[in-house]
Amino acid sequence: MSIFPTKILLATDGSKEATLAARTAADLARKTESELHLLHSRAVPMLIEADSEAARDVPYAEETARREAQKVLDAQVEQIKALGTKVTQTHVRLGWPVEQIGILAEEIRAGLIVMGSRGLGGIKRALMGSVSDSVVHHAHCSVLVVRAGENWQVTAFSQRILLATDGSKNATLATQAATEIATKTGADLHLVHVKLPPYDSSFFEGINTGDYLQDEEAAELKRNAQELLNKQVNQIQAAGGRVVQVHPRVGIPQAEITDLAEEIGAILVVVGSRERGTMSRVLMGSVSDSVVHHAHCSVLVVRKEEPTD
Repeated sequence: MSIFPTKILLATDGSKEATLAARTAADLARKTESELHLLHSRAVPMLIEADSEAARDVPYAEETARREAQKVLDAQVEQIKALGTKVTQTHVRLGWPVEQIGILAEEIRAGLIVMGSRGLGGIKRALMGSVSDSVVHHAHCSVLVVRAGENWQVTAFSQRILLATDGSKNATLATQAATEIATKTGADLHLVHVKLPPYDSSFFEGINTGDYLQDEEAAELKRNAQELLNKQVNQIQAAGGRVVQVHPRVGIPQAEITDLAEEIGAILVVVGSRERGTMSRVLMGSVSDSVVHHAHCSVLVVRKEEPTD
């Protein structure tokens, strides 16, 4: 089953980056007939001495923070309404954003979290990146990290989507999500499968693996990748989807995926992620986490929603 329609949770801070994420979330909610929830979280400084004079100002500080947070949400709601999308509910939370995003997502049983990411480079990217990277790593559901293209142009979904697949059971949901998004938005869907070379992958960090493979080895790996992609295309077509092009690759998956996304001008990369708490989650997670961190465009990490206690 697909992840849509679902409850989409947009985590926003009112910044320029968050505005792009809001437009993306609104577009996706409207086209997939999903509910849209908005969250703004603010951290309030903790005071150590509970009986101090300053401690008596805590309720005032919290109320001020809540009012300011609601202003951010109200402004975001007006922007989203102008795009023709309804906001189901807004949520103000006080606390560390990563924690509050995860808690609220579980409370409302969100199927997708949407958030912005700073542009590559600089301390802002490092700070915002730590939030988005952490949410991707720990969320119980799928996460879409929205990144702007050149000159902060708002990019519609109806361009190119790159689905990275390994053909596993865990990649099935990502395939379904990418197919549905492409179908509903009119985007061109590209598929990539990357075969690791038969050597220690750490050896090839930053190196062109093709230089270390015999022609026969490289050709065999590409044939295997092509066969897997052909099966994926058949499944997508059987579900009513359409694949524009497939890309069999040999190398380090995260590097090949991000490089290809830039080559074809993808505006969205879709990758699957293993369940939390397993060794396969750690291995697959390293790929999805790296793609989120290094891709020039938006990245959707698809994860089967995990039951909450």
